[in-house]
Amino acid sequence: MPSGIANLTSLKVLDLSGNHFNSTIPQVNTLPSLLVELHLSACELYHMPSGIANLTSLKVLDLFDNYFNSTIPQWLYSLNHLESLHLSSNDFHGEISSSLGNLTALVDLSLSDNQLEGEIPNSLGNLCKLTSFGLSSNNFRGRVSEIFESLSSCSFGQIDSLQLSDNNFSGHLSDQLRIFKNLRNLRLSNNSISGPIPIIDHNSFEGVVSEVHFTNLTRLSTFHANENSLTLKTSPDWVPPFQLSTLSLSSWRLDPSQLPAWLQSQKHLSYLNMSGTGISEIIMDLSRNQLSGKVPNIASTHWLDDFNPPEVVILLGSNQFNVVNLENNNLTGKIPSSIGDLLSLQSLHLRNNNLSGELPVCLQNCRKLMSLDLRANKFVGSIPIWFGQSLVVLILRSNMFQGTIPDELCSLTKLQILDLAHNNLSGTIPRCFQKLSSMATKFSSEEAPSIEFIISHAYIYQFSKSYTENAVFVAKGREVKYGTVLRLVASLDLSRNMLFGEIPEELTNLINLQTLNLSNNLLTGRIPSKIGDMGALESLDLSVNQLSGEISPSISNLTFLNHLNLSYNNLTGQIPKSTQLQSFDFSSYAGNKLCGPPLEERCSTNEAMPPVGDEKHSEGHLLEDGGFYLSLGLGFAFGFWVVLGSLLSNVPWSNAFSQFQNRIVKKFYAAIVERY
Repeated sequence: MPSGIANLTSLKVLDLSGNHFNSTIPQVNTLPSLLVELHLSACELYHMPSGIANLTSLKVLDLFDNYFNSTIPQWLYSLNHLESLHLSSNDFHGEISSSLGNLTALVDLSLSDNQLEGEIPNSLGNLCKLTSFGLSSNNFRGRVSEIFESLSSCSFGQIDSLQLSDNNFSGHLSDQLRIFKNLRNLRLSNNSISGPIPIIDHNSFEGVVSEVHFTNLTRLSTFHANENSLTLKTSPDWVPPFQLSTLSLSSWRLDPSQLPAWLQSQKHLSYLNMSGTGISEIIMDLSRNQLSGKVPNIASTHWLDDFNPPEVVILLGSNQFNVVNLENNNLTGKIPSSIGDLLSLQSLHLRNNNLSGELPVCLQNCRKLMSLDLRANKFVGSIPIWFGQSLVVLILRSNMFQGTIPDELCSLTKLQILDLAHNNLSGTIPRCFQKLSSMATKFSSEEAPSIEFIISHAYIYQFSKSYTENAVFVAKGREVKYGTVLRLVASLDLSRNMLFGEIPEELTNLINLQTLNLSNNLLTGRIPSKIGDMGALESLDLSVNQLSGEISPSISNLTFLNHLNLSYNNLTGQIPKSTQLQSFDFSSYAGNKLCGPPLEERCSTNEAMPPVGDEKHSEGHLLEDGGFYLSLGLGFAFGFWVVLGSLLSNVPWSNAFSQFQNRIVKKFYAAIVERY
């Protein structure tokens, strides 16, 4: 921090937000003691500057979006002039001290998106000037009625925003909720709250929300109540007394035949989430609007006739969507060509549907697309080569893509997650993958690309992080969903295809890669000798291939490795010694000819291993002599497919036969390798 600031004795407001202090603690003890506002948001700070304790005149302290990995310091509760305290989006943990009650001047308190826990102290009732209270996305527990009781002691008349979502709160909503007359923003989603909706107008509806519940909420602008089992029942001609900007009713029960008619009265609505509500509107036309934000997870279908399956008919043209999320529905048909009209699209999630056909070329118009997740559909054809340079996440897993992996993917230098697993891809692994610089460059936590802010900062701030980009893929042997830490993840998964040839040595240049899965292919040759250069690897799966030779000794350098699977190859010799390698279960090495811990098979001290040169000669002999048999086998399989192709137009039979064919070819190829 510039030393000259200390000479500005009359300075009242200092805003250093958005700078990169790179964990260096600013010398705040040199700041003028009369400072009233201090803003240090998004400064990449790792430690709370203790000198803030001396700024006893502070009214506004903004430390939003840093990396404080500590408890909230006790000295903070002595700043009794504070009116606004923003500590959200950090790594604070531990409990809130009862000394919170000392901050009696507080008007705005934000502690969301941390790892805080425990119960909210009763001293909260001392904060009589409080209007906005944010606790979302922590690990708080306790009865939600106790929070209402504390707030109702003196601050109920002022409270306009109360955010308690994504915690472990329990109990019933009490009737005290109705005394908060100025409440505009109430978030209770993703807790364990149960029981009836509290009485508002001398009525009580067990599990049912009606228009009566909203009679007095004339200033309501944001309504989040996700992941509940409530039923919304309103009359067809109801006009709400409010104008919403954000509405999120995920998993509520609504009339399945149509969208609620009262939505047409909401002129300012820009965020709508009605996923899992059972709506089956025949056609949804959102064209020629100025909508932005996230499209709701609504399965809009259109029946062409009694014999054809339903197709997706979603008219999205001439809008400004940043995010389209239609995952986990039962959508069928092809991706509509109107998707290419969404020139501002940054994130497209269509995973877990029944979509089919080839990917539309019009997607190349979406040049800002950063995340594309098409997992678990029935897409066919080859991997496109027209993906835009902004792409960070590409997930095409569990489809029916075929052909080779195009070298053009190597130009996607921002790509951090590439998942092509469970397809029918063949050919060799591109050597040019070493050009994927986001996988090949080791970032520190403060330098890593900020993928969780994939939507513009303005959007994130406007909706208080109501949307955070996420990706689901297999890591460490299990399916994992990454959200706020997505920017720190790099993964390459090519498993369960028909890739052959050697693992390119160039692949070891991807030193930022944490997950590498090449299992269930037809790969031959040795494990790359420089595998140990991939020092960030946490998960490595090379199982069910035809890899041979010894395990490279450099694998001992993978000190972060916590999942390893080398089973069912033709590996020989002693397992290299390291803290990690001997800690894995024997199943990590099963189906090979290995010896040494953790296996019970002891290594012979005079066992002669074949020279490296001889093995290379043997491999060359295989390529020369075995190539004929491999070509014969692949030709037979291809011809078999052509003959029976016309009989397999039915999709389920086609899928089953394709999987059967893959198994036959793999076994045929394995038999050749075993022979030579």
